[in-house]
Amino acid sequence: MTTIPFLNLGLAFIPVAIVIIITWKWQSNFRTSIYAVFRMLIQLLLIGYVLAYIFEADKSWIVITVLTIMLFASAWIGLRTVHGVTKRVYVKAFLAISVGGVCVLVLITQGVLHLQPWYLPSFVIPLAGMIFANAMNSISLAGERLEAEINRDLSYEEAKVIAFQASLIPTINSLFAVGLVSLPGMMTGQILSGVSPFIAARYQIMVMCMIFGSAGISSALFLSWIKSDFTPHGRQEKINC
Repeated sequence: MTTIPFLNLGLAFIPVAIVIIITWKWQSNFRTSIYAVFRMLIQLLLIGYVLAYIFEADKSWIVITVLTIMLFASAWIGLRTVHGVTKRVYVKAFLAISVGGVCVLVLITQGVLHLQPWYLPSFVIPLAGMIFANAMNSISLAGERLEAEINRDLSYEEAKVIAFQASLIPTINSLFAVGLVSLPGMMTGQILSGVSPFIAARYQIMVMCMIFGSAGISSALFLSWIKSDFTPHGRQEKINC
């Protein structure tokens, strides 16, 4: 693959600028969009240097440290849209992503791919990123929808079912669309780098299964564990996400 010059890369920000202008014109929270794009830019530029160091170091403890940081960050970001989050809710979100995400990660890396060594950074970290990010998004949607349904005076069990279904909408949509509407990033990247489409398709099937599984398991665990926190007794010690 050819290296993208920075000047050419700048053209990719034209549609980003258009969306930000629309957000500003429509009096939405355009500052959040600007901040999010700026953070994305800085984080991705920095992570390139960080990953280069991690891949060269090839140490298991470094990989474990990175995965732990990813888990803490995903739980924190995932609860950003939920109001009045307590420390106990944050811990439960962290555990839900950890259980759902790590179990799927182990299955994929050791059962499907048979990685040697087991902590091979160039595989484990990118795969963990996809798994944890989708589990994070699922929990974020579940928490926000659960709160909205409870505020409509639904029972917790009714709200839980609706929230679980809502949390899986993006993932299920991607299952329907893959191959018809979209070629996902991993498959596209492999094809662009010269990998056979048949091999790329197998990897993408693996990715779609791990995304669906981790999102559903993490969301279900989170919704099952936080019932007591959506009562009048569970709204103390607020933290900002």
